[in-house]
Amino acid sequence: EGQRASGEWKGSLLSSRQPPCQFDSIHSCLSLTKKKKKRVSTSLLKSTSPGREVLGGKMDSDSGELSEGELSPGQESFNSKSLALQAQKKILSKMATMVVANLLTDDTSSEILDELYKVSREYTKNKKEAHKIIKDVIKIALKIGILYRNHQFSPEELETVDRFKKKMNQAAMTVVSFHEVDYTFDRSILSELLLECKDLLHELVEHHLTARSHGRIDHVFNHFADVEFLTVLYSPSEEYRLYLRKICEGINKLLDEGVL
Repeated sequence: EGQRASGEWKGSLLSSRQPPCQFDSIHSCLSLTKKKKKRVSTSLLKSTSPGREVLGGKMDSDSGELSEGELSPGQESFNSKSLALQAQKKILSKMATMVVANLLTDDTSSEILDELYKVSREYTKNKKEAHKIIKDVIKIALKIGILYRNHQFSPEELETVDRFKKKMNQAAMTVVSFHEVDYTFDRSILSELLLECKDLLHELVEHHLTARSHGRIDHVFNHFADVEFLTVLYSPSEEYRLYLRKICEGINKLLDEGVL
């Protein structure tokens, strides 16, 4: 499975061959260690039937909590890829039988996250808050990716995954369309699409993640779906137009590759 993962899993969130979930930092996946498995920490994994292991209980962020980090005034040190690596190391540190195969945010996704950080920092005037928003994006992605790669979702939940994927695709195309076609921007439409994505995500992880993770989902989507934020993002301001252009360029790449 690990060898197949490194060569095949790429592209859309879900198909009959189970390619990597877009939550898995786009081109990330989890694979088993080589031939010899180590004993699994019972706090995270429990055996249910011969040959199958599942995550025990709800996943929490305690074992994967990151320090908030200090961003020194006047110095921009934010990098979404390094933040993703830090989160992956923390969250997966106790999963003895799991290793990370290509757990790197791909360049395109990393660039999008970097621009989302910059525009959030500019809008909130708060580096720490912008940092936390992107950190929450990464944590949510990793946790859902772990659940997906370990086959924790029921058939009904996998249908929710598919619905979420389609809704995200619709939202992504709308973001780009509003940017490329003049006088089409409608903040209410885009906000509603993002809030629908949020609701689907809550539904998906209802039986898997704790209230803290649900709070992170709210934190992320409530920020990006805020109509005032969207209004500023699509404003004539040259600075915001530059952020939006780079974000849309990245989204277009992911759409062309079938990732979104």
